[in-house]
Amino acid sequence: MRLLDKLFGHKVEYPPLPMDSEAIGKLDEIKAPLEELAHKVSGHLEVVPAEHEAFVFLGKPPESFGIAWIHDGKVSSLNDMAKEHHLSQVEVGELIVRLGEAYQHASESPRYSAKFGGKQMVVIPSQGLEREMHQIMANTLH
Repeated sequence: MRLLDKLFGHKVEYPPLPMDSEAIGKLDEIKAPLEELAHKVSGHLEVVPAEHEAFVFLGKPPESFGIAWIHDGKVSSLNDMAKEHHLSQVEVGELIVRLGEAYQHASESPRYSAKFGGKQMVVIPSQGLEREMHQIMANTLH
Protein backbone atom coordinates (compact mmCIF):
# COMPACT_ATOMS: atom_id res chain seq x y z
CA MET A 1 0.00 0.00 0.00
CA ARG A 2 2.77 2.47 0.90
CA LEU A 3 4.49 1.78 -2.41
CA LEU A 4 1.32 2.55 -4.37
CA ASP A 5 0.78 5.70 -2.31
CA LYS A 6 4.28 6.86 -3.18
CA LEU A 7 3.88 6.02 -6.85
CA PHE A 8 0.68 7.99 -7.17
CA GLY A 9 1.85 10.85 -5.01
CA HIS A 10 -0.69 10.31 -2.25
CA LYS A 11 0.52 11.63 1.08
CA VAL A 12 0.06 9.01 3.78
CA GLU A 13 -1.55 10.22 6.99
CA TYR A 14 -0.19 8.42 10.03
CA PRO A 15 -1.89 8.29 13.43
CA PRO A 16 -0.47 10.56 16.14
CA LEU A 17 2.35 9.10 18.20
CA PRO A 18 0.76 7.92 21.47
CA MET A 19 1.70 10.26 24.32
CA ASP A 20 2.43 7.32 26.62
CA SER A 21 4.77 5.57 24.17
CA GLU A 22 8.41 4.82 24.88
CA ALA A 23 9.29 6.78 21.72
CA ILE A 24 7.89 10.01 23.21
CA GLY A 25 10.31 9.72 26.14
CA LYS A 26 13.24 9.15 23.78
CA LEU A 27 12.24 12.08 21.57
CA ASP A 28 11.69 14.42 24.54
CA GLU A 29 15.28 13.72 25.58
CA ILE A 30 16.60 15.06 22.25
CA LYS A 31 13.85 17.63 21.71
CA ALA A 32 16.08 20.73 21.40
CA PRO A 33 18.36 19.40 18.62
CA LEU A 34 15.37 17.77 16.88
CA GLU A 35 13.53 21.09 16.85
CA GLU A 36 16.68 22.82 15.60
CA LEU A 37 16.86 20.34 12.73
CA ALA A 38 13.14 20.80 11.99
CA HIS A 39 13.69 24.55 11.61
CA LYS A 40 16.66 24.07 9.24
CA VAL A 41 15.19 21.42 6.93
CA SER A 42 12.30 22.32 4.67
CA GLY A 43 11.67 18.80 3.37
CA HIS A 44 10.17 15.61 4.74
CA LEU A 45 11.64 14.14 7.96
CA GLU A 46 11.33 10.60 9.33
CA VAL A 47 12.73 10.01 12.81
CA VAL A 48 13.96 6.73 14.29
CA PRO A 49 14.18 7.28 18.06
CA ALA A 50 16.94 5.49 19.96
CA GLU A 51 18.39 5.59 23.47
CA HIS A 52 19.78 9.12 24.02
CA GLU A 53 19.82 9.80 20.25
CA ALA A 54 17.86 9.56 17.01
CA PHE A 55 18.45 8.92 13.34
CA VAL A 56 16.59 11.18 10.93
CA PHE A 57 15.94 10.42 7.28
CA LEU A 58 15.65 13.64 5.26
CA GLY A 59 13.84 13.59 1.93
CA LYS A 60 12.25 10.52 0.40
CA PRO A 61 13.77 7.30 1.69
CA PRO A 62 14.72 4.75 0.48
CA GLU A 63 15.34 6.25 -2.97
CA SER A 64 16.49 9.83 -2.43
CA PHE A 65 17.44 10.86 1.08
CA GLY A 66 20.00 12.29 3.41
CA ILE A 67 20.63 11.37 7.00
CA ALA A 68 21.15 13.28 10.21
CA TRP A 69 22.23 11.76 13.49
CA ILE A 70 21.22 13.44 16.72
CA HIS A 71 23.62 12.39 19.46
CA ASP A 72 25.50 13.97 22.35
CA GLY A 73 23.11 16.94 22.22
CA LYS A 74 23.99 17.91 18.65
CA VAL A 75 22.98 17.20 15.08
CA SER A 76 25.52 15.62 12.73
CA SER A 77 24.83 15.68 9.01
CA LEU A 78 26.15 13.09 6.60
CA ASN A 79 28.77 15.62 5.50
CA ASP A 80 29.83 16.18 9.12
CA MET A 81 30.21 12.44 9.66
CA ALA A 82 32.16 12.01 6.41
CA LYS A 83 34.61 14.77 7.34
CA GLU A 84 35.02 13.70 10.96
CA HIS A 85 35.67 10.05 10.06
CA HIS A 86 37.56 10.72 6.79
CA LEU A 87 35.08 8.77 4.66
CA SER A 88 35.65 8.62 0.92
CA GLN A 89 32.83 9.32 -1.53
CA VAL A 90 32.62 5.58 -2.15
CA GLU A 91 32.24 4.90 1.58
CA VAL A 92 29.55 7.59 1.86
CA GLY A 93 27.72 6.03 -1.09
CA GLU A 94 27.91 2.59 0.51
CA LEU A 95 26.63 4.03 3.79
CA ILE A 96 23.62 5.56 2.02
CA VAL A 97 22.88 2.26 0.25
CA ARG A 98 23.01 0.31 3.53
CA LEU A 99 20.82 2.84 5.33
CA GLY A 100 18.31 2.72 2.47
CA GLU A 101 18.24 -1.07 2.74
CA ALA A 102 17.68 -0.83 6.50
CA TYR A 103 14.78 1.54 5.87
CA GLN A 104 13.26 -0.96 3.42
CA HIS A 105 13.67 -3.81 5.94
CA ALA A 106 11.45 -1.80 8.29
CA SER A 107 8.82 -1.04 5.65
CA GLU A 108 6.12 -2.87 7.60
CA SER A 109 6.96 -1.21 10.93
CA PRO A 110 4.23 1.05 12.29
CA ARG A 111 4.66 4.75 11.62
CA TYR A 112 3.21 7.69 13.49
CA SER A 113 3.09 11.44 13.13
CA ALA A 114 4.43 13.97 15.61
CA LYS A 115 5.19 17.68 15.54
CA PHE A 116 8.52 19.09 16.69
CA GLY A 117 9.70 22.61 16.09
CA GLY A 118 6.40 23.36 14.37
CA LYS A 119 7.09 20.70 11.73
CA GLN A 120 5.05 17.56 11.18
CA MET A 121 7.29 14.50 10.88
CA VAL A 122 7.00 10.74 10.69
CA VAL A 123 8.21 8.70 13.67
CA ILE A 124 9.30 5.08 13.19
CA PRO A 125 9.65 3.54 16.67
CA SER A 126 11.21 0.32 15.39
CA GLN A 127 13.78 -1.37 17.59
CA GLY A 128 14.84 -3.52 14.64
CA LEU A 129 15.53 -0.47 12.46
CA GLU A 130 17.27 1.26 15.37
CA ARG A 131 19.58 -1.75 15.88
CA GLU A 132 20.33 -2.10 12.18
CA MET A 133 21.15 1.61 11.86
CA HIS A 134 23.42 1.45 14.93
CA GLN A 135 25.26 -1.50 13.42
CA ILE A 136 25.66 0.24 10.04
CA MET A 137 26.94 3.42 11.69
CA ALA A 138 29.31 1.53 13.99
CA ASN A 139 30.74 -0.51 11.10
CA THR A 140 31.22 2.60 8.96
CA LEU A 141 32.37 5.19 11.50
CA HIS A 142 34.64 3.18 13.81
